[in-house]
Amino acid sequence: MKRRLARQFYIQPTLTVASSLLGKYLIRQIGDKKLIGKIIEVEAYVGPQDKASHAYQGKRTLRNEAEFLIGGHIYIYLVYGRHWQLNISTFRQDKPECVLIRSIEPVIPELAQSSSAYQQIKKQTNGPGKVCRYLQLDKSFYGEDLVTSSRIWLEDWQEEINPAQIIKTARIGIDYAGYYWSRRKWRFVLSSDLNKNTTISRK
Repeated sequence: MKRRLARQFYIQPTLTVASSLLGKYLIRQIGDKKLIGKIIEVEAYVGPQDKASHAYQGKRTLRNEAEFLIGGHIYIYLVYGRHWQLNISTFRQDKPECVLIRSIEPVIPELAQSSSAYQQIKKQTNGPGKVCRYLQLDKSFYGEDLVTSSRIWLEDWQEEINPAQIIKTARIGIDYAGYYWSRRKWRFVLSSDLNKNTTISRK
């Protein structure tokens, strides 16, 4: 059974939302067409105390205002002047926390996942900027409510995730945040290979 994620999901503590987003499905409606991706990599940012967060020390600007919205809204911004980054606000109103969607696995029923055609498409969604390009997301989605939107939302397809599949690592590209924050294991990756030789942290 497939069901749309409700507000209650997004207002949980941010680290809970981040790990729980793995295996959920991002749906993008474009006219009569749907683009669907299974979320397989995310990063959590936990607000004013997090030196890697845009809202560090409570900083509030026109750019990051959506981060202060109640959980379930889109916070999207440009990096390097050309790559959009899709974030989802989490937790309570005026508590600026969010989760960055770093990678999705395209759902294309007509293509076998082992096919070369599918593998080429998969390469188009293995990074946060690529995710936004694939889903055709831009500034017009800023502040969009995932609970009520008719053009983008998340679904739970009731797929069981083995905890051993969830790999926790440090977030990427945030050395500027200092030793402590750059080493928080708040990047969550869904591995399809349980035999993969990767250290899994449960902290």
